[in-house]
Parts: sequence; C-alpha cells; structure tokens
Amino acid sequence: QDYYGKKLQKSADLKTDACITLARPLPKAVRDALENVHEEVVARYYGCGLVIPECLTSCRILDLGSGSGRDCYLLSQMVGERGHVTGIDMTEGQVWHGAGASPHAPSIPPPSFPSSSQVEVAKKHIAYHMDKFGYQKPNVEFLQGYMEKLGDAGLADESYDIVISNCVINLAPDKRAVLREAYRVLKPGGEMYFSDVYANQRLSESVRKHRVLWGECLAGALYWRDLYSIAEEVGFTPPCLVTASPITVGDKELEDVIGDCRFVSATFRLFKVPSSSRAGPGQVIYNGGIVGHERELVFDANFTFKEGEVVDVDAEMAAILRSSRFAEEFLIRAGGANTAALQGCC
Repeated sequence: QDYYGKKLQKSADLKTDACITLARPLPKAVRDALENVHEEVVARYYGCGLVIPECLTSCRILDLGSGSGRDCYLLSQMVGERGHVTGIDMTEGQVWHGAGASPHAPSIPPPSFPSSSQVEVAKKHIAYHMDKFGYQKPNVEFLQGYMEKLGDAGLADESYDIVISNCVINLAPDKRAVLREAYRVLKPGGEMYFSDVYANQRLSESVRKHRVLWGECLAGALYWRDLYSIAEEVGFTPPCLVTASPITVGDKELEDVIGDCRFVSATFRLFKVPSSSRAGPGQVIYNGGIVGHERELVFDANFTFKEGEVVDVDAEMAAILRSSRFAEEFLIRAGGANTAALQGCC
C-alpha cells in the first residue's frame, strides 16, 4: 500500500519491468474492448500479463487484486450482460497521487486525476461502463478484502467459473492460502488463470526483506517449482504454462541485492478437476466454436488445437477438457495412438 500509494507517481518510476511485461501482443478483440475502458481506469493499471482466457460467454469471474478495475471492465465485455465479474482488492484507503500510463494502452500522455483509492476508482466508473457497453444493469462489482480470506468478503464455495489474477499473488506472504481460497470458490471444472512473477531459485532473506523489491513484485516471487507443489497440495491439476518472458532489472543497486537470481513473468492455468472426470488418455477434436479462436485454440505452451484436427492428449488434459467450460467445444474420445509419449500440460 505504501509503495503503490506513495512511492510510485507514474509507471516510469518503476525500477524493473516486472509490472509492464507482456509475452505476446494483445488480440484484436481485447484491443477493441480496451478502447471502451475509462481513461482513468487504464491510467492507474499495473500488471505483468494478459489474463483474458478464452470461452467466457456468461461466465462468473473473480479477479484477485483487481486494482482500478481494468481487467474487470475488459472481462465485463467478454462475459456479456448475462455473465458477472467480481473484483476484490485490499487497497481501499490507498491514495494515488498521480496517474501512471498503462504499458498495454495506447501511448498517449496520462491525464491527471484527483487522488483516490484503487477500489474507489473502480467503483465510481461502473455506471459509465455499463452505459458504454449498453447493459441494462451492472455485471461487475468491487469489494474490499484480502485474497487469502475471501470468505470474509462473503464469497461462497463453488461460486465462480474462473479466477484470475494479474501480478498480485507475489505480494501475498501466504501463497498457499491464496490458491486454497481460489480452489474453494471455483466450481468443479473451474479454472484459475493468472499471470505472476517467478524466480529460478528460492530467494535469500536479504531479497525477501527488501522493501523496494517487494513493491517491484520480485521479493515475493515464488521459486517456480514451488508453484507446482503448492498447486498439487491444494488440489489443482499440474500448472499449464501459457506464456513466459524474462524480467529486466535495470537498477544497479537492486541488481547487486538480487545477485545471480533471475525472474520471469509467466501466465499459468490451473483447473479444479473432479475425480469423476479423471480417466485415461484420449483423442480430442476441436470444433472451432470459440469466438475469436475459430481456426485454432492455443491452449498453452504445449497444446494448440486446430479446428477439425485429431490431437492425442494425456489423461490430465483429457480430464481438463472433459470437466471444464471447454467440454462443449471438443469431441473427446478415449484412447489415442501416441499418448504414451505425451508429457502432459506441465
């Protein structure tokens, strides 16, 4: 709260590019949707990836660490008026003294806005966006609370199709609690789709206690292998890597503290697969029904599904597709010629 509320006046004040890393260009649908988002919301945005997954019509989505609401208002357009987006953020009472330009927005000078908290900025523009989107009633809400304690904010078990997060989990000291709560509020077959910062080793105490590195999203970064063990412990499927890109630390003083540790911004997807959906490997055929991904669906770094093409998948991916919102988009059958050689979505 102190770092983002007082130390940073604009995105140029960041000492690393952890909060402005994007592994691939924005799809046209997302660029078009971004143009509908209020300039104040866009200007007060920090994130390290794109957390707009596919197949979102009518979904219920929860954004952990929603900030000024940029991703929520993007998703509001993707889910449609019959869907719903909830944003939760701890920073009510946080004061922003300046507006930093979004790294993913058009390169225009940021306007000046009165000081207000992130949650207040998000809330005050609900009516503007619903009018802009042509919705009769709001399909977004913003709550103040902690992502480690979603129950305290009134979020019930199995109430969301998707949980997203954009470069925020690294700021939570208890990552297990965050993933445990996300798992709890997801419906069976639900997905956690999130971008964050990861390290190639466990961090030293000097790094973990460095205040600027905490604010820069590095001191709280998980050793990437620990994500896999925590996900398994909580009950999720093995993490599916979507994209990853290296982070540059352009500050000599911070480089000396970090030493030989390296960081990446990465997007992963985790699924809450019910045991009843787990079977053997299979063959799947994508029917091309997802808007914007009619010809091919790039599911993660290992699996790209082209319309009408037969793809052998391991038992984990077969269970994910069978139990999730993607089930109606695929023809899924048991067996497969080359499944023994597959490495899985890890």
